[in-house]
Amino acid sequence: MNFYGNPITRLIEELSGLPGIGGKSAQRLAFYIINMPKEKAYALSEAIRDAKENIKYCSVCCNLTDDDPCYICDNPKRNHKIIMVVEDPRDMAAYEKTREFNGVYHVLHGAISPMLGIGPQDIKIKELLERVGKEDTDEVIIATNPNVEGEATAMYINKLLKPLGVKVTRIANGVPVGGDLEYIDEVTLSRALEGRREM
Repeated sequence: MNFYGNPITRLIEELSGLPGIGGKSAQRLAFYIINMPKEKAYALSEAIRDAKENIKYCSVCCNLTDDDPCYICDNPKRNHKIIMVVEDPRDMAAYEKTREFNGVYHVLHGAISPMLGIGPQDIKIKELLERVGKEDTDEVIIATNPNVEGEATAMYINKLLKPLGVKVTRIANGVPVGGDLEYIDEVTLSRALEGRREM
């Protein structure tokens, strides 16, 4: 039933189409937006429109950007011979926050998942291969998620890159900081043991 009038009902429907937003959250957000000062609501609307119209893929790494190439690919202080492959722009941002990696990135925008109908052609693997073929790349670090899809993607990319003579590595994964060993699964524990390093 339409309890609030068509504009609010439509706003609730649009918000509930966003990932992670259920009906009640959409309703709460809709009423928050309706009660915002008009300037704030218009600023939100303009920010959405601006992002939609001006954000594009970087022609080098496929990251989301408003400049092409993106600020990382355009930075001469970065080590362009080392490429870290991530599934999502948010993964790249997480690595950037550590301030530990000085190479460049390649964003796949997903992972291979036959169950969801996502194959290699649906993510940015072809662009990665073209890039490695053109550039003087020393190492490709595969930093896909440590789940079934991420592992499948990592193995597939490794198989394609090995014949090109480039060094391919996989990020280590294991016990999280602050985790109790008794609650960690066996696969994670065995990987933590394999990825151990000298202190």
